[in-house]
Amino acid sequence: MATNETIPADVPEVDPLVERLRAQDVEVVALSFVDNAGIARVKTVPLPKLAAAVRFGVGASPCFETFCFDDIMVQGRFLGGPDGDLRLVPDLSRIVPLAGQTGWAWAPADKFRQEGDRFEACQRAFAAAQVEAAAARGLELRMAFETEWVLATGSGDAVTPVFDGPAYGAIRLEQIADYGRELLATLRAQDVSVEQFHPEYADGQLEVSVEPNDPVGAADDVLLVRHTIRRISHLNGWRASFAPAITPDTVGSGAHLHLSVVDQFSGGSGPFGLPPVGEAFLAGVLRELPALIAVGAGNPASFLRAAPSRWAGVWQAWGRETREAAIRFVTGVTGTGASAANAEVKCFDATANPYLVVGSVIAAGLAGVDEGLRLPPPITGDPALVDESVRTAAGVLRLPESPAAAANAFASSAVLAAAMGEVLHDSVLTVRRGEAERFADTSPAELAALTRWRW
Repeated sequence: MATNETIPADVPEVDPLVERLRAQDVEVVALSFVDNAGIARVKTVPLPKLAAAVRFGVGASPCFETFCFDDIMVQGRFLGGPDGDLRLVPDLSRIVPLAGQTGWAWAPADKFRQEGDRFEACQRAFAAAQVEAAAARGLELRMAFETEWVLATGSGDAVTPVFDGPAYGAIRLEQIADYGRELLATLRAQDVSVEQFHPEYADGQLEVSVEPNDPVGAADDVLLVRHTIRRISHLNGWRASFAPAITPDTVGSGAHLHLSVVDQFSGGSGPFGLPPVGEAFLAGVLRELPALIAVGAGNPASFLRAAPSRWAGVWQAWGRETREAAIRFVTGVTGTGASAANAEVKCFDATANPYLVVGSVIAAGLAGVDEGLRLPPPITGDPALVDESVRTAAGVLRLPESPAAAANAFASSAVLAAAMGEVLHDSVLTVRRGEAERFADTSPAELAALTRWRW
């Protein structure tokens, strides 16, 4: 990510880049940004205007910062309403021709004010600031999002998954093998390194995992991955849904975050080989999980997915390879701990702004490091099968069970409020509370239908 704090007046590398893109038959560049409801928004410029976009930005209203997932704007303390303008500045280090969309390139954008200074509620800048805060403590992080989605046809209530068969079954893969090959080839052409691809649990559900990146890069990656999935699905006559639940009462789709603190997740004397810093980081994340739900899975539809015994990570707990805990610690195969050890935060989904997710998780972890926190005992098994009094005595609690409860936990988090600053924190809270209030009486079936194709 570009680290400049003002819109650049001149960027010498733009003109040679334009010529390279022209040689690759690029005609238009899509500049993407994500609002606080997790919706990817876009402005585009013809290739000859890319230099001007880099030097002066492209206009976008700050009203998007308080858009809910259904495009209804709510009013916050600082943002919301028809006034003002921002400048979207593409990050040239991430620009890439879109292999599945002839003539187009894509780049993530940072937000600046018209006066040239950084917009204080820029989610991508927030993520970058937390990376810098970690670096100031001598810590480097690597992250990656898993992407789950459902392939379907139809609209309204008549939605049909593209394939069925046994969960994770070869029968499922055989039905979409050509689609999978096309998708992976397209991602590879866009410099996204795929580690695994497979059919998932629910009918029509697939998952792709990509190589870890720096945290901001990981958030960029998942946006590009989702765009590519939507595009390749469309070219095959299908639709891809990243919604938490395409229908109620079924296993939904998550967007699990894998993270590691380099050299701090193995070789130590703590639980499962965690050094003190790595343990403190995870303890900080664990402590803030109720507030993090508002960031990473705070949409009303998120709670259609968040049910016990579905591996959705609804318990504020951690454990080694424990898929019912919100934090699953992965030690890796014997001998690979230094490179493979990581933690999977299982309670997030695709309704989140990924830049807010990575930034908030880092902020929570750094607070744990600063305070020298320690992890509670790890859990095993499914907490739902244990008596509630036993769970409570062990400190294993349910994460927020409604968008209003998650928003309240977020409002109470001093850690996230300090990290985000009052403008960004208030705009996130405004959106989550706005969604919680307006959809409080919406039925599960209607909520699933309203959110099915929003992400």
